[in-house]
Amino acid sequence: MAKLLFRLNQVEEDEADEVRALLTDAGIEFYETDAGRWRVSVAAIWLRHNDDFDQARALLDDYQQQRRERIQQEYRQREEAGESETFLQRAQERPADLILALMAVAIIIALMVWPFIHFGSD
Repeated sequence: MAKLLFRLNQVEEDEADEVRALLTDAGIEFYETDAGRWRVSVAAIWLRHNDDFDQARALLDDYQQQRRERIQQEYRQREEAGESETFLQRAQERPADLILALMAVAIIIALMVWPFIHFGSD
């Protein structure tokens, strides 16, 4: 019976590729499922044999720890070099994103306050 090892929702493609390579190099048989057209299914990597789960889980845990440390180190290096993106830089590069986010916040606040203003005037 197949066993779920790793969900692929919100996972970057390079990470998924590295996990696939890790399992292949270890000789662990697996298959993938995708989320489907309407994204209601589970996009994941499944093990074909339950007996491989402990080994695969240990490999995956080690890999994720190493990846976390590598990404944190890269971020610290960019930050020390002054290359990390600030809020203002991001807003200048993508002003539409900022405007849409501010509009969404304004709409939510208006919807929350509207009943008090509307019923308070009666």
